[in-house]
Amino acid sequence: MTMTEKFKILAKFIKDASSETPDVETYLFVKDNISKYQLNIDISSKALKNKLIEVNTSLKFEDKEPNEKKSYYEIIYTTVIKVNEDVKEKKDLEKIILCDIPTKIYPELEKSFLSLLNNSGHPNIKLEKKIDFYKLYNERFN
Repeated sequence: MTMTEKFKILAKFIKDASSETPDVETYLFVKDNISKYQLNIDISSKALKNKLIEVNTSLKFEDKEPNEKKSYYEIIYTTVIKVNEDVKEKKDLEKIILCDIPTKIYPELEKSFLSLLNNSGHPNIKLEKKIDFYKLYNERFN
């Protein structure tokens, strides 16, 4: 039995992309240390009119160490969805926003983010393993 989609994606776009490297010295330092950089994911949403919801998935790649020399990379990817009439439960909605949407858009988001990193002078960057949004969701709520 296939579940009917509980939402429809109406639009997807990069809302904001940022790559900050203040100078060449920083670039060279970061090039040697970028393997220590950590990926952070954040998902926020806001209700628009007519059962539309804007879901913003942001990825940040940053150095958690107290180094003087740091680069900073971030991308915010917006997905506009229309939720089906029959989605009434807050929990169902949360699951759509925190699991279904990020899972669906992540491959494109990751590709855009890697492209940003590559264009920022880090061609061999690999992000951590695939992210399991359902697992994160379950850990958060159980």
